[in-house]
Amino acid sequence: MLKTDDKTIDPLLGDGAIPPSEAGEKEDKMSLTREKKEEIAKKYGQSEADTGSAAVQIALLTEKIRELTEHLNVHRKDFSSQRGLRKMVGQRRRLMKYVKKHDLAAYKELIQSLGIRGV
Repeated sequence: MLKTDDKTIDPLLGDGAIPPSEAGEKEDKMSLTREKKEEIAKKYGQSEADTGSAAVQIALLTEKIRELTEHLNVHRKDFSSQRGLRKMVGQRRRLMKYVKKHDLAAYKELIQSLGIRGV
């Protein structure tokens, strides 16, 4: 570290960089926040504590798919994320088939509220 008049310059970080210790936590944009997950579970769940029903899982997967699609629009060659996206879409498709088979009215309402196409 080099000391100048009023600031310290790290040779690895350069003059204007903020050291990691001062930068704080970096927000992870590739995953849903806890608050967002709770909001989705409250909206699509059958009760406050419902986090595992098919409707909640479909809504969570839809939000993850939207975020990952935005990421892939910027990072076109991120093949690992492309694979993850395909797996999420397949999982959502299987869950949607299950809901369609067991409760057609709930299925139609779900695809309408999420703004997605049906299976």
